[in-house]
Amino acid sequence: MTRIAVVGAGAAGLGAAYALRDIDAEVTVFERREAVGGRAATHRRDDCTYDVGANYCKDDDERVRDLFAGELADGLVDTEGPVWTFDADGDISEGRGDDARKLTYGDGLATLGERLRETSDATVRTETEVTGLARDADEWRVEFESADDPLAAGDIRADALVLTPPAPATAYLLDRADWDGTDDSLRADLVEAAADVSYRTLLSVALHYPQRTDLPYYALVNSDKNHELGWVSREECKPGHVPEGESLLVVQPSPEWSRHRYDDADDEIAVQAADLTAELLGDPDRYQFDWADVVRWRDALPDSGADADVLDRGTDADLFFAGDWVAGEGRVHAALRSGLETGERIAERY
Repeated sequence: MTRIAVVGAGAAGLGAAYALRDIDAEVTVFERREAVGGRAATHRRDDCTYDVGANYCKDDDERVRDLFAGELADGLVDTEGPVWTFDADGDISEGRGDDARKLTYGDGLATLGERLRETSDATVRTETEVTGLARDADEWRVEFESADDPLAAGDIRADALVLTPPAPATAYLLDRADWDGTDDSLRADLVEAAADVSYRTLLSVALHYPQRTDLPYYALVNSDKNHELGWVSREECKPGHVPEGESLLVVQPSPEWSRHRYDDADDEIAVQAADLTAELLGDPDRYQFDWADVVRWRDALPDSGADADVLDRGTDADLFFAGDWVAGEGRVHAALRSGLETGERIAERY
């Protein structure tokens, strides 16, 4: 039986595992966090459900659309309302020409990762960090340890390896990998390809208000990338997310603002984000929230994609890649599509 190891249980890693479920393979997925899904992340508080990483998932790719129309359909909801834009001066304009569906689940976008995990035949090891990689003859050795129990360390052998962490983490793992001499030049090229992908840092701030204001849009996005805020959305536009009459805004400041204040205290970040939001919306009631939740994403969105031709050469060493940085688009649906495509390539090969 073919053995396949997948590092990372975000949309890409789980998408690859899903695509491999119909072949005779033993698939093991390693995830250092407790939850699966990566930036398809959801928090819950006071009867509110809110997406704190990716805000929704599109289905404008055939593979992804087929999934959402089939096994992943249960509980899926459409976000209600359009996305409008604002500029550096805070001037809000109607529409941005994006009519694609904005999908999540009544229980939050994290359901996507949970469903992929349930419907694949893979063994998913959460709270387990991959600490080293080695290429021995014609197989990979994946070394790992449990975050819960440092003594629960070990390794597995795999005929093929799929790397899906953000590009900087992937480059780090490859650079430290123990390869034999024949693969040294290939490893150097792959490390360089991954390391060349730069990332944007983002803070995601959930602000809850006991009262709701009717607005003609679901979200606002900064069109010229010159405002301190990048995104403001209303979770009450997602069916089942916010109790009637209440409001919950998900505010994502610009990457520069997020990077400079990344290590600030949560309450300081929340107050500043609320002030900027109140000014943008022209709504004094938005200065005073009754609770907040701050989530940090160090490597949130890639600025570009890695060199696909270089990454494809990894197949010479039974090494594959998937993720938004492989697809060249920092979106959940792009990461999922990348994982499905990679899984299909492996299935054809093995």
